[in-house]
Amino acid sequence: MTIAPTHLLADGNTLPAVGLGTYPLKGAEAVTAVSAGLSAGYRLIDSAVNYGNEDAVGEAVRNTDVPRDEIVVTTKLPGRAHGYDSTLASFQESLDRLGLDRIDLYLIHWPNPGDDRYVDTWRAMVQLHEQGLARSIGVSNFTEEYLIRLQSETGVLPAVNQIELHPYFPQLALREFHEVHNIRTESWSPLGKGSDVLASPVIVEAARSHGVTEAQVVLRWHVQLGSVPLPKSADSVRQAQNLDVFGFELTSAEMEAITLLGRPDGRLFGADPVTHNEQ
Repeated sequence: MTIAPTHLLADGNTLPAVGLGTYPLKGAEAVTAVSAGLSAGYRLIDSAVNYGNEDAVGEAVRNTDVPRDEIVVTTKLPGRAHGYDSTLASFQESLDRLGLDRIDLYLIHWPNPGDDRYVDTWRAMVQLHEQGLARSIGVSNFTEEYLIRLQSETGVLPAVNQIELHPYFPQLALREFHEVHNIRTESWSPLGKGSDVLASPVIVEAARSHGVTEAQVVLRWHVQLGSVPLPKSADSVRQAQNLDVFGFELTSAEMEAITLLGRPDGRLFGADPVTHNEQ
């Protein structure tokens, strides 16, 4: 069993270096997958209101033998719940569905700038953090502009920003901003789901050189960047492989070659935070 090392967040809490994504798993399949992940050594579980699986994630966490304090449970506020009071209400609904006494990492799922309520939403999240209900707070899919606005209007920066990040979309400028401001990057779709990134010659050659899978190469790339990948798998063998990325190290040349796979149009899902409006 592999247990990932942890990163120290700006708020003093820690975050495992690899987590388990859960979208689009639901119901019994999600319970089984999260339970298997916890048994495999995952200690960071990523959920969201709009994944429709908070109840299943909570059931797996409540029933595992892994001590609760070792598990970082993440969920995310949906776009329709933006606003101060509605954020507080949505948070309580998430707690109820999870069946837990706290949320370890609470994120704004999308900024929804067209609604222009993410600052008030963030103020409510700061309150939840100060009350100890949300151990750490952060955002997802926020641009540098939106992060700067949060800081200027509330004085509080997110501990985490979860963004689309994979070799075709390495997010160089945003990751640099995160590093300067001590914001930990999390990577959704870290393996570039639906693309041919794992067939890239530089990744195939690195996998052969290190005796690992192509997916392990890409996840190791994330780890060495300092980002926290959240690969989704319901297969226990694949889960174990995805977590087992701490026994080898990519060379600087391999790291650079993978990063150079980035494309100007590398965003795979058409969900640009400047225009996307989540419900």
